[in-house]
Amino acid sequence: MSKGLYQHLAENWKKPKERIGAILKGRLIQWRREATVVRVDRPMRVDRARALGYKAKLGYIVARVKIGKGGRRRTLYGRRGRKPTKMGLVHFSHGKSLQKIAEEKAQRRYINMNVIGSYLVGEDGKHKWFETILVDTQHPNVTRDPKMRWVSSPANRKRALR
Repeated sequence: MSKGLYQHLAENWKKPKERIGAILKGRLIQWRREATVVRVDRPMRVDRARALGYKAKLGYIVARVKIGKGGRRRTLYGRRGRKPTKMGLVHFSHGKSLQKIAEEKAQRRYINMNVIGSYLVGEDGKHKWFETILVDTQHPNVTRDPKMRWVSSPANRKRALR
């Protein structure tokens, strides 16, 4: 049986360095210069975005979020008689995934919208980029849609920040 478009796209993203490495490399160079949260016209991974609930109509937006890789550093306190290695600055984890942090950043940037999902679109040695799908909870296209009406309820306000 023949494969559809979304199946081919999903297959390419299983091994991105082999399949779309040259295209992705040029984009990563450009993305490094951009701001942390950037609104995007259309999703890069259409198959993944559609699976999470994205639709190409008013009320839905996609934002690309840049996150620094690596662990969390603690703030530096008074150095009275301590060895630098014993100060307890490094080797601490965030306690949550980088994807969750990306969703929170997008939620803070677009206050009137709700995050419904996100997915990885690229990474280099220093950063990871996630595309986050946001929905305007007051837009008629969203409130009329029976599958997306749940986002408009007060119980789901700012879900990414919980």
